[in-house]
Amino acid sequence: MEISTDDPGRRDVLALLEQHLADMYATSPAESVHALDPAALAGPDISFWTAREDGRLLGCAALKQLAPEHAELKSMRTTPLARRRGVAGRLLDHVLAESRSRGHRRISLETGTEDYFAPARNLYLTRGFAECGPFADYVLDPHSMFLTLEL
Repeated sequence: MEISTDDPGRRDVLALLEQHLADMYATSPAESVHALDPAALAGPDISFWTAREDGRLLGCAALKQLAPEHAELKSMRTTPLARRRGVAGRLLDHVLAESRSRGHRRISLETGTEDYFAPARNLYLTRGFAECGPFADYVLDPHSMFLTLEL
């Protein structure tokens, strides 16, 4: 598996991101969906990576710069065929290493509270993330869980 910087506008990535957004809107109320669209993921304050195997897309993740020492994990998603293969863990490890190398002292994220998000929450908690309050522009929301990790 190779993880590298990629373009969120690539055709296969667009399909994965469209599926991600569709699942978010099917699972959470619209006002509680904080997933970024492909145009936002191509913004100057965001780094975007994909995991691929033999050229086939397995998943993606993004890192948004919030402040010089604080970043946010965004748009972690794996393809259905890549699930339960450790792809999400490898992507998360890559993003954490990149965040550390950039001098971030903390990385935070928002994820859902619905059962659909249980595997993601479990991954983050087993990697040392802890619950926290809203950060950046987020507000308290019963459909959101906020997590942070001191690096």
